[in-house]
Amino acid sequence: MTDTKRIVVTGATGAIGTRLCTELARRGYQIVVFSRDPVRAKQTIPEAAEYVTWKPETQGPWFSAIDGAHAVVHLAGDPISTGLLGERWTPEKKARIRDSRVVGTRGIANAILAATTRPTVLVCASGVGYYGFSDDRVLDEDSPPGKDFLAQICVEWEAEAARVEAADVRRVSMRTGVVLDTEAGALAQLIIPFRMRTGGPVLPGTQWMSWIHPDDEVGLILFALENSDVSGPINAVAPEAHTNRDFSMILGRVMHSPSWLPVPGFSLRLALGEMADLVTEGQRVAPTKALALGYQFKYPMLEPALRDLLR
Repeated sequence: MTDTKRIVVTGATGAIGTRLCTELARRGYQIVVFSRDPVRAKQTIPEAAEYVTWKPETQGPWFSAIDGAHAVVHLAGDPISTGLLGERWTPEKKARIRDSRVVGTRGIANAILAATTRPTVLVCASGVGYYGFSDDRVLDEDSPPGKDFLAQICVEWEAEAARVEAADVRRVSMRTGVVLDTEAGALAQLIIPFRMRTGGPVLPGTQWMSWIHPDDEVGLILFALENSDVSGPINAVAPEAHTNRDFSMILGRVMHSPSWLPVPGFSLRLALGEMADLVTEGQRVAPTKALALGYQFKYPMLEPALRDLLR
């Protein structure tokens, strides 16, 4: 019999995973953390009921922990970037990015399909990188995938998660944009030059940034878990996308810092190679399905979101 309060979480020690586990515990769920390092996970997330050794693979002794769970939230994945001056996308790095997502999700799906009592829902991470890079076109969940490296990974990633649908398990793929977090990810790197009063847009500046406040990322995951009408891909982005130039202007206003000093795109290309596309290109993504299903964004607009995070 399915335990309606037992939820397996991978990637639980990440920026979103820790916030999610705190909220799940507050709502009375029994959390089972899958982690490469259960000892560290217990220190980071003391509220979990169980800590299971797990790594991205197609099968393992951890399979039994999924049997009978109400849901699986699969957030694990090797970092795509480690900052604006982070690790270049070498062939080895690309393989880690892909395998941690595609192979890891394949294993989770295998465990769900092998379970005697299957979870009712799999909520799996994905990204707006699914759409590739675009101009001013507004992209919704029905827009086609791109053809670049990240887009193709997202296609494979979602296809592995979607295999559980054959066993009548509801699947949700969270196509997440730039998560605004002052301690990790893009915003943590973007605010550094603004603190030094040397901030500005990354040229050309017209590229779109589809962002989301961490509270709404967690809110949408919970919405997907608890609302049986949510299935398939869902864009986890705020309703108000911005160009890089406008984002920089608003960030400068919030931080009381100049925002006029541009960063040439070619210099990032020299420093980062292919990974520079994450900053110099973009997508204008709309949360069409979330809004249609009635999700209420806590932070639909950028300036209040930044003021909350940078207060």
